[in-house]
Amino acid sequence: MPLIILRSALFQVAFYLNCTFWFLAAMLAWPFPSGVMMWFARSWARTSLFLHEHIVGARVEFRGLERIPKGPVLVAAKHYSAWETMALLLFFPKATYILKRELLRTPLFGWHLLKAEQIPIDRGQRAQAMAKMQAHAKAAMGRGRQLLIFPEGTRRKVGAKPDYKYGVARLYAQLDVPCVPVAMTSGLAWPRNTLLHYPRPILVEFLEPIPAGLTPEVFFERVQETIESNTNRLLAEAGYSASSEALSHDKA
Repeated sequence: MPLIILRSALFQVAFYLNCTFWFLAAMLAWPFPSGVMMWFARSWARTSLFLHEHIVGARVEFRGLERIPKGPVLVAAKHYSAWETMALLLFFPKATYILKRELLRTPLFGWHLLKAEQIPIDRGQRAQAMAKMQAHAKAAMGRGRQLLIFPEGTRRKVGAKPDYKYGVARLYAQLDVPCVPVAMTSGLAWPRNTLLHYPRPILVEFLEPIPAGLTPEVFFERVQETIESNTNRLLAEAGYSASSEALSHDKA
C-alpha cells in the first residue's frame, strides 16, 4: 500500500501540473475554429494518459479500433472515472461530449469546453435538458461531429448495479446514426471518489456498432446488454472478482 500511495501522489502532482500547462496553452486557441481547441484537448489527454500509465503502472490496451465507423456516430461508453473522458478523445477527432453544466463553472476548463462545442445539460431540469440536448446533438451531427455519451449519466463503482438512462435511446432514435458501444475496466485503476490509483490493467474494447433504425426500446436493451456483458468479460480478464476486490487493494 505505501507504494500505491506514493505513486498516486506523484501522479496527482504531475497530472495537475500537466492540466495547468495545457489549460493555459489552450487559451491560444480562442481566436480560432473549434478544431484548434480539440487539438489542444487531445494533446492534454495524450500526455495525461502517458503520465498515468507510466507513474501508476496501469497497463492500457485498446481493442476493436477497426470497428469505429467514419463520419457521424453515437458512442455509448461505460463510465468509471475521468480516464475514459480523456482516452476517447484520442479516437474521435470531432468528439462532442454531453456533460453536466456544472463543469462550465470551472475556470479555463469550462471556457475551453464551450469553445470546443461540447453540449452541457442541466440535470435538474430533465424535460428541458432533454429537449436542448437533442437539438444540440442534431446540430452537432449536421456539422459532422461524433457524439459521445455515458448512458448511466455519472461515474459508477466497479461491480455496481447498472443504471442506464433512457435518454440515450431517445438520442439514438432522433439522430439515425450507428452507435458504437464501448466496454472497459478503467475503474480498476482509477476508481471514483478516491485519490488512490492502482496498477491494474485498463482494457478498452470498441464493440460491434449497433446499426441505425432500431426502435428505441430494442436499442435500449441491446446497448445495455452489449456494454455490460462485455465489460464483465473484460473485468474477469483483468482479474476482477467482487469477493476479492477489497482484499486485493489492501495487499497492493
